[in-house]
Amino acid sequence: MPTNDLRAYHEALAARGLARYGPGPRVHCHMGLVDRLPPPGTPAPGLRERLRASQEALLAELARAMGRFPDGGDVMDVSGGLGGGALYWAQEHRASVTAMVHVPAHEEQVRAFAHEAGMGDRVRARLYSREDLRGRACFDALIAVESACALPRADWLRAARSWLKPGGLLALADCFWVRPGAVPPSRNAWRAHLGSVSGFLTAAQEAGLELEVHDDVSARAVGFWTLTSELLVHEHMAQAPADARSLRAALNAVRVESQRDHLWLQQGLLDGGLEYALLVLRREA
Repeated sequence: MPTNDLRAYHEALAARGLARYGPGPRVHCHMGLVDRLPPPGTPAPGLRERLRASQEALLAELARAMGRFPDGGDVMDVSGGLGGGALYWAQEHRASVTAMVHVPAHEEQVRAFAHEAGMGDRVRARLYSREDLRGRACFDALIAVESACALPRADWLRAARSWLKPGGLLALADCFWVRPGAVPPSRNAWRAHLGSVSGFLTAAQEAGLELEVHDDVSARAVGFWTLTSELLVHEHMAQAPADARSLRAALNAVRVESQRDHLWLQQGLLDGGLEYALLVLRREA
């Protein structure tokens, strides 16, 4: 993906994440895992709290998939966003984390959130550049949550290997297509670059990374979009004047946005056209 497109994608993603899940300091800009839906009619604050909890549940599940997470180790988080994942690994696993960002303004925001969380000595932000395709084998783990698909796959996997110490882990959570037709044509940068798990694993093997864990958590990701769609209704209702015509307009806006960004993904995860996977790969010693 061209640099400008990648930057625009991450700017929009972070702005949406901050508006919906802020104010911070741990703001996540990715899907979550939901095992039980709240009762109908749950107010917006309750939905936001459930969504934040589901995002952290995803990170906890990724840590579990990694086995013995390198507590206290050196971690590179390439998930982008506003450093929510980086703070998670620093606070929950005592890691020293380099948070790679794609937007210059996000460097300062990540530093501010790290300072607010008392993790300024463990989390540092770094702006992604082409030089980062040549690593120095200095990290115990490299973590990518919904960011690998937006990067040139073969080059990025070779770079990931070069950043890992011998025996180090690459852990990622991402959506992949099972049937290409499950991904409708789109100018959305993330959607347009989804690939297959098999294609990703072939490229990983060619880069010198061996698969250790492949967990399909699609069924647990579906509920995230159910909660998000409910929250959209609250958000549009809060902005609409209290009359019947405006109410209908707000609900129609929700339907349009859901069809564009939510329902295709939810349906694909339900019918097997898409897979949300946790993958853990190891650099050969």
